[in-house]
Amino acid sequence: TYIHAGGKIGVLVELNCESDFVARTDDFQELLRDIAMHIAATDPRFVSRDDVTEADLERERDVYRSQAAAMGKPEKVVEQILKGKMEKFYEEFCLLDQPFIKEQTQTIQQLVATKVAKLGENISVRRFARFKVGAPEWTVAQTKPAAEEHKA
Repeated sequence: TYIHAGGKIGVLVELNCESDFVARTDDFQELLRDIAMHIAATDPRFVSRDDVTEADLERERDVYRSQAAAMGKPEKVVEQILKGKMEKFYEEFCLLDQPFIKEQTQTIQQLVATKVAKLGENISVRRFARFKVGAPEWTVAQTKPAAEEHKA
């Protein structure tokens, strides 16, 4: 958990690893706090690009296509613009693609990978929730379940 200064924003993060031993280390706890603080600051909507719904992707593509078409761009150029805009969308709204607020040259995915290499154990962001006092809604995001989990 993380409560931002002033108590107006709160974040809950589920960060998974393979053992309790690693979960209790200072490195793991530091990573957890950094990710929670990052979520409080940036308000991502998804954990990863794999978690973006097809409806959200289509809505964004439609907006970007109409913007490019309004500028009178040829279809081939529109597709290039669309590709770039979608990458920007992922960077803005997908936690793992976002530049880390403390070190802008590193994404959250790279930050996690650095800790995985240091601790020698797999670590993954499973889900998070971000709440803001006075906001009519809050952000809740989680990774899609693995295909094996659907078979049960």
